[in-house]
Amino acid sequence: MGYANQYLAEAAEILRQLDRESIEETVDLLVALRRRGGRLFVLGVGGGAGHASHAVCDFRKIAQIEAYTPSDNVSELTARVNDEGWETCYANWLRGSRLGGNDVVLVISVGGGDAKKNVSPNLVRALDYAQEVRAPICGIVGRDGGYTAQVASVCVLIPVVDSSTVTPHTESFQAMIWHLLVSHPKLKATETKWESLQPVAHA
Repeated sequence: MGYANQYLAEAAEILRQLDRESIEETVDLLVALRRRGGRLFVLGVGGGAGHASHAVCDFRKIAQIEAYTPSDNVSELTARVNDEGWETCYANWLRGSRLGGNDVVLVISVGGGDAKKNVSPNLVRALDYAQEVRAPICGIVGRDGGYTAQVASVCVLIPVVDSSTVTPHTESFQAMIWHLLVSHPKLKATETKWESLQPVAHA
């Protein structure tokens, strides 16, 4: 069939299996966050860190939600890693940001963190801190969702259709999901540039 056909067939199957209800529940969680004037803290590692930065831009600009991510400030992040350790860097950043029950933590991760396997322990510790201060947690994750799926109020799980392509598919669909969120009629507050340039249709 060829790899391109196989990969795209997997993507189509993932799209078919995506849980629409969890996406709508995430929208409602974020609508409530904006209504009460809370902040959104987006956490990711590796590709998830890049996604977090892009998502923060979109949530701020398009959905008008005050949003932040630790990976946007490399000086602070690396200082915390150097002085305090990798495992606690995100939790301490959230503590320094005065995370509280009025805010929401969003995790964008392939595995969602796993303390036993020592995978993304900084996400695990950050989620422990979020629970401590009663901040709602949501996630867009792959595989079995890991620790994020265990503790989140709502979690969008990217289905696995081929164990050999979990990471590329998960990271691809994460971008699709957060773009769906910010463009959802309940959340979208600002017109995006190219859509605003479309000619007005006349009857």
